[in-house]
Amino acid sequence: ESHIAGTTHRDLKAVEPSLAPGAFLVLKREPANAHDALAIMIFNEAGHQLGYVPRAKNEALARLMDAGKLLFGKLEAKEWVGDWLKVEARIYLRDF
Repeated sequence: ESHIAGTTHRDLKAVEPSLAPGAFLVLKREPANAHDALAIMIFNEAGHQLGYVPRAKNEALARLMDAGKLLFGKLEAKEWVGDWLKVEARIYLRDF
């Protein structure tokens, strides 16, 4: 379980009403990220980028994704903190 990093850099006011607990989240690796080669972007089902897996938690997850494992997330909770949407998510591994 983790918060979604970088939501302060996104305009999430329009998408926030559609973010409900249990909502499916798509994870996509971004190895060309200039700030973090292990970056993992997080999107809602409609394709709107919400932010990133926090750097402190992304190394093992990025390695799994790079090895071909399917990871996805589910929204746990959300809360406006001033102009910042704090979003909590849980990440899952689907192993066939």
